[in-house]
Amino acid sequence: MKLMYNYQELYETTSEEEDDIIVGDDDTDIKLQTSSGVVDLEDLGKVMKTMKKAKVSRKSEELSKANGEPREMITPLLRKSLEKQGYKLIGTHSGVNYVGGQSKDTKGVINFYLCFFYQSMLRGRGGCYKHTFYGIESHRCMETTPSLACANKCVFCWRHHTNPVGTEWRWKMDDAEMIFQGALNNHLNMIKQFRGVPGIQLEKYAEAQQPQHCALSLVGEPIMYPEINRFIELLHDKGISSFMVTNAQFPDAIKNLSPVTQLYVSVDASTKDSLKKIDRPLFRDFWDRFIESLKELANKQQRTVYRLTLVKSWNTEELENYAKLVSFGKPDFIEIKGVTYCGESKASSLTMENVPWHHEVIKFVQQLADQLENYEIASEHEHSNCLLLANTKFKVNGEWHTWIDYPKFHQLVKKYKESNGNMTFSAVEYMSKTPNWAVFGADERGFDPKETRFFRKKQKDISGC
Repeated sequence: MKLMYNYQELYETTSEEEDDIIVGDDDTDIKLQTSSGVVDLEDLGKVMKTMKKAKVSRKSEELSKANGEPREMITPLLRKSLEKQGYKLIGTHSGVNYVGGQSKDTKGVINFYLCFFYQSMLRGRGGCYKHTFYGIESHRCMETTPSLACANKCVFCWRHHTNPVGTEWRWKMDDAEMIFQGALNNHLNMIKQFRGVPGIQLEKYAEAQQPQHCALSLVGEPIMYPEINRFIELLHDKGISSFMVTNAQFPDAIKNLSPVTQLYVSVDASTKDSLKKIDRPLFRDFWDRFIESLKELANKQQRTVYRLTLVKSWNTEELENYAKLVSFGKPDFIEIKGVTYCGESKASSLTMENVPWHHEVIKFVQQLADQLENYEIASEHEHSNCLLLANTKFKVNGEWHTWIDYPKFHQLVKKYKESNGNMTFSAVEYMSKTPNWAVFGADERGFDPKETRFFRKKQKDISGC
């Protein structure tokens, strides 16, 4: 016997997401979210116990409202869960750099875990795909978010849905200055833990003390934060570039967003049904919001990106529909990456069978390029199982210019600020030549030859996979 719970009917939630329980606007509107929507009867006791805890949380929220105070996004239970996972939390709703904890190697040396490619570049072993595609320095990149909350519950979310969910901002709000300084301080404190760790290059360790890039993609939906434009301004004032990622559910926020170095929109599916299945959005009008967000992207004059995560057997078909979506947003670039399997989760049915091989990703990208006008494969990062399609306006005299002239960007954004937004600038004004090793088809397959490639013992060459 099965009990059925349809989470798709929900349009606004508050939750201690650790238990995947969704609490609606009244005590009776409580639902269990699972990947299949089905709960075994023998699990009902656990479900009811968790629902009871969720109802207590709701009562606490109502008490805060009655006192005229908005509740904090990070509840004590959520804080404990996120900190246990290694997040460095800031204030009541923000976070910086995921830290997977620490361990001791066979010699008793403590190893601290930041982003894999952050550590890799500190050791001179190569950067992430953003280094290959756009020229960022991975060891000088700060990953953060001013909003841990999200309006989607994607099946491939590597955070396993421990962050809050919601469709609007209704929490206590910290000011942008506090979040920015907290993010910077936490980031630098984590870097200091690498001092003296074997393999860390002193020159790169010193460079890492001065972040030059910020990936607003740690977790949640950064664009939900009401003071997001002020936060971006603080980044740019410090000479830090901004890479903003949004899930395309807040078109008005995209419209009102100040210029960022590069604006990403996640395009995880090509049809309404597949988007509902993969992103599991909370908004009832999620498809209209999605399309409107893409159209707003087309109005942006700075660099824009569609980010496609390929999930085998889920969204690798319907190329014509993907091409149609490109016509809405007219992005400068399209990143296509094979999904990364992050382990078993009760919130997702994803398995290793859903992870495409690199040759399968290449085939998909080639087929998509055939469907599009003015787009070609520009770059590849084999290690990340990721390729980049670029608009041919970035191909000057037969050479790709997908990299970013960061000093030029900061000059342009300064003029924009001084003009009070009356002066604007375009993506081609701060483009820079892509090095030969980063171009698709190069022997390096996206690995910077200035770095030293490291192979684990007995690791086989899988470049043909």
